[in-house]
Amino acid sequence: MKSTFLAVIMTFLYVACMGQTPPNGPEVTEPEWSNYDIETVVGDLKLPWGLAFLPDGSMLITERAGELIHFKNGEKTMIKGVPEVRAKGQGGLLDITLHPDYSSNGWIYMSYSSEEGPGDGAHTAISRAKLQGNQLSNLEVLYKATPNTDAGQHYGSRIVFDKDGYMFFSIGERGNHQENPQDITRDGGKVYRLKDDGSIPDDNPFVNNAAAKKAIYSYGHRNPQGMILHPETGEIWVHEHGPRGGDEINVVKKGANYGWPEISYGINYNGTILTEDTAKPGMEQPLYYWVPSIAPSGFALVTGDRYPAWKGDLLVGSLSFAYLEKLSLEGEEVTKREKVIDGMGRVRNVIQGPDGYIYAGIEGKGIVKILPRN
Repeated sequence: MKSTFLAVIMTFLYVACMGQTPPNGPEVTEPEWSNYDIETVVGDLKLPWGLAFLPDGSMLITERAGELIHFKNGEKTMIKGVPEVRAKGQGGLLDITLHPDYSSNGWIYMSYSSEEGPGDGAHTAISRAKLQGNQLSNLEVLYKATPNTDAGQHYGSRIVFDKDGYMFFSIGERGNHQENPQDITRDGGKVYRLKDDGSIPDDNPFVNNAAAKKAIYSYGHRNPQGMILHPETGEIWVHEHGPRGGDEINVVKKGANYGWPEISYGINYNGTILTEDTAKPGMEQPLYYWVPSIAPSGFALVTGDRYPAWKGDLLVGSLSFAYLEKLSLEGEEVTKREKVIDGMGRVRNVIQGPDGYIYAGIEGKGIVKILPRN
């Protein structure tokens, strides 16, 4: 009876919050500073999942279906030698990023859904390769989660390097929240840390646990599809999908447990109670959470002087509401939420380019650029 009553109350609160102020923060509004234009830089893309800029200013763009596109001087070139992907459900060719010392070593890192390894279906893989002309070479698989599953969701897959050159990446719980997120002997529902060559750092938190997946850095995550290196603190921040409500921003800490599914600010998709707890000892609280869910994907922090009014703000794409959300911070408190790009399509990715401009990948459209008018 208690759970049924709580389910009714939480469903009512969820519905009441639709389009209104969430319980832990401000309402999302139109931007106070709107003196900018949205320019399409690369058109005719279906699902641009990942984006990386090469030193010459050209772009590498992943299409989830399995294509890697080099965009230079207004032309698209398909890159050959891309890893084989299982483009089913939320799987496919996903994130892409360059090694911090790319100009010297040429390494490009990719995440994707791979059928390699035990079990039917697929799981998240991390590889690196080099670009030679229009061909990838020296392809190496650095990490492959196991076992494969026919589940089509929650591959995670964002990749970020920290200031010490370690590679962090996310793998979602692959729809198996009963087992994967809280079990460090299983892949899924985790943030991982590797050296740039795929080897395990000696100070990873679970290297001395014989049964653990030793690449794990933090656990208890659901499906992180946004990851940034905070330029001032050097911390890794992620955002992740909640269930119905309870999308979160988390500051990743070594060996920390972020609680999924033991604690959550969301409910099941059918309106029933997932858990009655939003906090438990030994489990981290989010920096921020959304109710209702915005289905976040892509993550950036604004630096530089291109957008002085936005400096230090966070940018998060919304799949559910098809806008780019800007969150103003005071310390680690979200004080304002504003829509920056609205109504163009589902915002899959957002990054700040090396030229200081903000670029967003929009499903069914392409790559757009935010241009201040002055």
